[in-house]
Amino acid sequence: MVGATRSKYSLIRTPPNLCDAPREHETKNLCNWWLHFCILAGMQNHTEIPRRDFLAASAAGMTLASGLAFAAEGEAAKLAVDGGAKAVTMAYAAGPRFGAPERERVEQMLGQDTLFYWKGPQTGIFTERFQQVCPAKYVMTCSSGTAALHIAVAAAGIAPGDEVITSPVTDIGSVIGVIYQMGVPVFADLNPSSLNLDPADVEKRITPKTKAIIAVHLAGNPCDLDALKAIADKHNLILIEDCCQAWGAKYRGKPIGSIGHIACWSLQNSKHITTGDGGVVASSDETYGPKLQRYGDKGFDRIKGGQFEFFSTNYRMSETQAAVGAGQLTRLEEIIASRSKLGNSLSEKITGLKGVTPHNVHTEDRCSYWFYMFRIDPKAFTCDRAQFVKALSAEGVPASAGYIPVTMHKNPVFQQHGFFAGKWPVKDLGLTSMDFTKHETPEAEAILQTGIRVTIHEAMTEQYIDEVATGIRKVAQHYAA
Repeated sequence: MVGATRSKYSLIRTPPNLCDAPREHETKNLCNWWLHFCILAGMQNHTEIPRRDFLAASAAGMTLASGLAFAAEGEAAKLAVDGGAKAVTMAYAAGPRFGAPERERVEQMLGQDTLFYWKGPQTGIFTERFQQVCPAKYVMTCSSGTAALHIAVAAAGIAPGDEVITSPVTDIGSVIGVIYQMGVPVFADLNPSSLNLDPADVEKRITPKTKAIIAVHLAGNPCDLDALKAIADKHNLILIEDCCQAWGAKYRGKPIGSIGHIACWSLQNSKHITTGDGGVVASSDETYGPKLQRYGDKGFDRIKGGQFEFFSTNYRMSETQAAVGAGQLTRLEEIIASRSKLGNSLSEKITGLKGVTPHNVHTEDRCSYWFYMFRIDPKAFTCDRAQFVKALSAEGVPASAGYIPVTMHKNPVFQQHGFFAGKWPVKDLGLTSMDFTKHETPEAEAILQTGIRVTIHEAMTEQYIDEVATGIRKVAQHYAA
């Protein structure tokens, strides 16, 4: 008999026959039964259960139910890696990424007599559709997300020796522009569960040389933008949003990219929508917005013409890429709505599981889940992460260890300060005392050592996510210390 569970919000009693449930019941049926029972119990007691407490209680119930199911079925309790049955029995079909919307735009593009971006019809349509996603006044299409970030940093006026605070868990494209402008990346530590910048640590690292903050919305999870914007305003800093993994995400209901002074997106092939390679940089700020076009187009002002007042490289996007991108933008909302729902569902299903910390997303935000990452507490399990991931993969869970091998500043090029032919001019000239060999971000390093990445794709179904959650619970329970 399972005892009664009492809380200050409601009294929930398990039915006397739960332990006598038929052995052939699947784990997901017991889990669904528990959720249904919790809801009914709350209704019968005329008590409103706060969402956070309900999730914790229901997750605990699902864990209990799955444990009972595995106990009832000896074969189900056996890990797939040891010869047992897989938890994930389904597959999902991603389907084609390109079709009628892209074909329509490409066919229109082929009827043009130019593929140049300036006043190009496809660039115009892409820009209009982009502004429906993020209503920025100034939009510059460009060749990559890395290019977008370089344009942003240049428009922000980063000069030799200026410091830019950002995340140590990101793609190197987040800081390439800083280094090329002879700026100095300063890596702040991260929040342990959101995996984004810890505003308190950001503020601790501000010096008289600090000029900007690049907030990386890792995996499409919005950073704490209110806190970061308040810090930026307090210290007169420029806030740049790195939205390269965050297409369609929202912060407190507002489109991502609309809070900071400048924002950047990637259209690289692995992103939610793509042009193969490509990017966008945008701003509504009257100080920085008008500079974006020139910093993406060799410094040339195509409205006024004249001589070069800015020095920049060529980061232009072609009409061909813009045509594909305009078609892709018609798919964005459906893609992100699906990923957001599935990722949140996975969190709900593994919340309360001992030794597991789900990917933390604020309840008022929309995460676009470029990937999902949960963390494990090594002390809570009898296996290491490598074995945990191996067991998950055997169960059919699309999982892998961590994200990048090491924090950004632990890479050889940073450790050796060898950015330009083995040298770093700003350090050689005494414009910075930064020593990346002594730079520490302990929480970020712990995230990379304990994080487990799970694929979220818009073609997955709720039933598929149910089975993924079952696989995670099964492995976690098997290796519980």
